[in-house]
Amino acid sequence: MIVCSAVGKRYPGGLTALDGVSCEIKAGEMVFVTGHSGAGKSTLVKLIAAIDRPTSGSIVVNGQNLSALRGSALPYLRRNFGLVFQDQKLLFDRSALENVLLPLAITGTPIGDATRRAQAALDKVGLLDRAKANPIALSGGEQQRLAIARAVVNRPAILIADEPSANLDSDSAAEIFAIFRAFHQVGVTVIIATHDPLWSESPDGRALHLAHGRLLT
Repeated sequence: MIVCSAVGKRYPGGLTALDGVSCEIKAGEMVFVTGHSGAGKSTLVKLIAAIDRPTSGSIVVNGQNLSALRGSALPYLRRNFGLVFQDQKLLFDRSALENVLLPLAITGTPIGDATRRAQAALDKVGLLDRAKANPIALSGGEQQRLAIARAVVNRPAILIADEPSANLDSDSAAEIFAIFRAFHQVGVTVIIATHDPLWSESPDGRALHLAHGRLLT
């Protein structure tokens, strides 16, 4: 369960990205955060992912108030999350498999188990046959699928994505959406910030509409 209570976020210079946003996201839900450019979509999902902290209000994830957590506790909290952002931060000097292995190496997973899990993650997104390829040799859609594989390899309970279909053609966007839907169908909580009607109008999920930092629905 994720509970946002009167969440506000103001950046230096006086820009108010979020203003009094309150909402609940239940475990296993698929939620689309929608709105115009600059509405606060990216800010909200980054706050939920504990990448940033709110200026006011609170965000509670599975009973933990994110603002009250010490910095040293955040890496452990983030193991509950799989994160897919527009800046994919793929490592172009490593293979697709090595990119997916990285989160498991950080958590100290034995190499044999890690390799099996990374291969399974690549298989889920249709990239197992590209495991040895460098990300630079992959298409935009394949790079996004690789980012998803890396995000889910630790088997997170919550999958968060910011504009995952940005800069993709309609066919690639549909493939990416199908992957997120598949994870939702097996019980993963999925939160997606998007302006794409293919996603936000889907009957699979619920939409949270933002406008100028305020929640409309």
